[in-house]
Amino acid sequence: MSKYFISILIFSIGFAAIGQDEPIDLQPKDTVEYKQEYGLRVGIDLNRPLFTFLDDDYTGFEIVGDYRLTQKLYLAGELGNEEKTQTEDLGGTPLYNYTTSGSYLKLGVDINTYENWFGMNNAITIGGRYSYATFSQTLNQYSIFEGNRFFNPTELLPGAQPGEEFSGLNASWLEFVVGLKAELFANIYIGMSARLGFLITNSEAERFPNLWIPGFNRITDGSNFGVSYNYTISYLIPFYKKSKKKKELPAESQ
Repeated sequence: MSKYFISILIFSIGFAAIGQDEPIDLQPKDTVEYKQEYGLRVGIDLNRPLFTFLDDDYTGFEIVGDYRLTQKLYLAGELGNEEKTQTEDLGGTPLYNYTTSGSYLKLGVDINTYENWFGMNNAITIGGRYSYATFSQTLNQYSIFEGNRFFNPTELLPGAQPGEEFSGLNASWLEFVVGLKAELFANIYIGMSARLGFLITNSEAERFPNLWIPGFNRITDGSNFGVSYNYTISYLIPFYKKSKKKKELPAESQ
């Protein structure tokens, strides 16, 4: 009996010695998979309702949305309506007062350049839009200069056709967009974006130029560039989920 136990002991010691030739991996294996949500994210621009409340000469609303196609790529767009009344003056003397009113649509893509930590779903994006607006302008009142007057030759006379409307106007432009989105709560995101637009087409009335375009903002004389921005809150409607495995660290770092 003792010989039997001694034989088993010698065999076990030899097997253990052979096993020591292979390195023992004590590092725990992470098999957790994070399910990322894919779907439609819709929301509103907070900036425009705020200015609607604060400025009596402005009314605006914008709906924003994006749809996730891949890990980094999103289809994105904005749909809005704006109305703004402005006064142009020369040296403190009012020249004309006009109201611009219309709608716009912007469609394009966003690319997420931010590498999220495992389990996060934030974004720092760059992208582009093709934008189109239809609108009208109403010349509420204007002044004309008449130099052939004996008394007060430097004063301006009121125009003869106040309230004249120029309808059927349209414009298109390209936008370069830089933005970010952060998940505030589950499926609820806050975000902001800055936009640089380049005007492509701009149909104008013969008697009155387009000075402000909904969605594009003010037109600068001699330049086709415009700048805009928005602050958004949105909600993600999840359609399905895809697994994202946690990246394994190199053996040296482990």
